Amino acid sequence: MLSWEFPPTSAGGTAAHVDGLAHALERAGHDVVVITRRVAGTEPDSTAAGVRVLRADVELPWLPDDEVANAASANHAMVATSGRLGEWRPDIVHAHDWNVAWAASVLASLFTTPIVTTFHGTERGRHGGHLSPGTPTDINSVEWWQAHCSRRVIASTKLMVREIVDGFEMDPEHVRRIPAGIDPAWWATAGPDEQPVDARGGVVLAWGRVQYEKGFQVLARAISALRYRVAGLECVIAGRGSYLPELQSQIDIAGVGDLIDLPGFLNDNELRAAIHRAGCVVIPSLYEPFGLVALEAIAAGAPLIVADTGGLAELVGGTGSALLFEPGNADALADCIERLLTDQQLADELVRRGQDLIEASYSWDAIAVRTVTVYHEALSP
Repeated sequence: MLSWEFPPTSAGGTAAHVDGLAHALERAGHDVVVITRRVAGTEPDSTAAGVRVLRADVELPWLPDDEVANAASANHAMVATSGRLGEWRPDIVHAHDWNVAWAASVLASLFTTPIVTTFHGTERGRHGGHLSPGTPTDINSVEWWQAHCSRRVIASTKLMVREIVDGFEMDPEHVRRIPAGIDPAWWATAGPDEQPVDARGGVVLAWGRVQYEKGFQVLARAISALRYRVAGLECVIAGRGSYLPELQSQIDIAGVGDLIDLPGFLNDNELRAAIHRAGCVVIPSLYEPFGLVALEAIAAGAPLIVADTGGLAELVGGTGSALLFEPGNADALADCIERLLTDQQLADELVRRGQDLIEASYSWDAIAVRTVTVYHEALSP
């Protein structure tokens, strides 16, 4: 597997997805190696629970100040890292998103293996179906090329499947829908000491990559509308990203700097504890191809509010496991938050239905079985 993101670089859901799938495949008896970027505090070569992780030093001095060229140059380091495989040879090269497209292509040629690509989002989708000249168009071109280099393409939702088939002019028979998964037992406790939180308070929690399409600015406006409607209201928006300075400006304009905390990145244990303390979790995305954060919130037993968009709507719509609101509508979001923080019976019902949803559909072991089926399809003549 090739992935730009892998723990402890947990920006967005891709890292958690690759980690969960890799270990589920290993438990099923498959031999898995993950090649990813090396970050501070990580070893170049390590093995955890049977999964070997090779980390490439991609922060090279000649990397240009351009997202696509930067990623392409970093892929050279990922290919070089494969030299540490020794005599080990893969049957499948599984790429996750466009950032590793070049390395996947080269390694598939070296080892004479097919490529399977999982797209966790598309550039066209992230821009609302429109591509402006420059980086978005360039990334879309890389995605198009990568999709057609792949024997099979995997997407997590019906929305993503349509984006790939239509946007890249793909044969629908080459695209498979497999949802992301989660380890519900891990999220069910508040931390490593497994001490439960006594009671949820009035904290509204959101987290993820701080980008415009994540809609955190909508949440800031909703919190402003609730200042005098909900006693003891607090909000935490955790994460880091390029939109953070603008988000801070939006918070200041809304006059809610005293109600909203921006703690930056939270590690998995800190995030898990925060979810267990929250009165509700909000996912205000304007665009969300799948919405792994929704599964994390549900597994941790948090009352959930999500924007009625993309993969989020597909994930929880009609299940009774979350309240939905119109994307970008801060007033509608404020109404949902007020309902959950003031109606314990409603909150408890959402949590109960959410637990049923997780248990029925999203274990990693079941998803690994479906992924292996796609591998066999890719290996067939």
